[in-house]
Parts: sequence; C-alpha cells; structure tokens
Amino acid sequence: MTGAVCPGSFDPVTVGHLDIITRAATQFDEVVVTVMINKSKRGLFTVDERIEMIAEATTQLKNVTIASWHGLLVDYAKQEGYTAIVKGLRSANDFDYELPMAQMNQKLTGVDTLFLTADPAYSFLSSSLVKEVATFGGDVKDMVPASVHARLLARIAERKAE
Repeated sequence: MTGAVCPGSFDPVTVGHLDIITRAATQFDEVVVTVMINKSKRGLFTVDERIEMIAEATTQLKNVTIASWHGLLVDYAKQEGYTAIVKGLRSANDFDYELPMAQMNQKLTGVDTLFLTADPAYSFLSSSLVKEVATFGGDVKDMVPASVHARLLARIAERKAE
C-alpha cells in the first residue's frame, strides 16, 4: 500500500488545492491532506474549520483523509509510515521555495517530495490572494468550493463587523 502526505495551510482550501489533492489520490492508495499548524500566524479559519471544509470538498475521494500537524512535516510522515510528500507547484518561484525543503526532508528522513504542476487554469490561485480579493468584494465564487465560498463570505462579514 502506498501513501502520501499532501500538506498546506488551506486557509481556505481552493479549487487549485483540490486539483492537486484529486490528482495525488489517483497516484497513491492513500492521501492524507495535512493542515499544518503555525501558531505564529492568525488564520482566517481555525484548524478544525479548515479540516471540515477539506472533508466536505473531498467526500468523493474515498482514499483521502484529513489530519493536522504542528512541527516538522517529515516527522509526521515518518511517524505515520508515509514515504512521500506531494506538493503543487504554480510557478518557478514555488519550485525555488520548495526545492531546499524537499532536499532537507529527504536528507533527514528519506521521505521524498513529489511535485505536481498546477493546472494552468489554477496557477494564479493562492489562499492569501483569494482572501484578499474576497475581502474587497471581488468575486471568488469559482476559486473555492461552494461550501467554502459561503463560509468565506460569512467570516469576512464577521471580521468587518468586529
């Protein structure tokens, strides 16, 4: 049985993330989408909310599960017995950022990182950009799953009311 970890902040999950997750699910027997916890960052959504949104958006993918982790991703992968990390690349900048981490992870634990190139239709998407555009009233409806879109608009309205 082969398994991989597909990490990210997913704040919120986008259709670009789902493309990578779906494609990874065709390559591995099991994919664990791992919400990485960074206590120094205040996310728009809690970790539990992100997990719920990913679960809702991946119900059709029977070999995908969702977890969270605080610490080195390779420690999680090693602890759980996964031999691969799957990451999406939107551009050469992503590759330049991800390559040293992939090499360090392989050196530390032997866990390999596999890169999937983004579908060109999603190569501009990032959670940060989606949040920014939505905050200023831009239409991001086709950039996130429908259930995420509703939560995103509600959360932005809540934050504006504070």
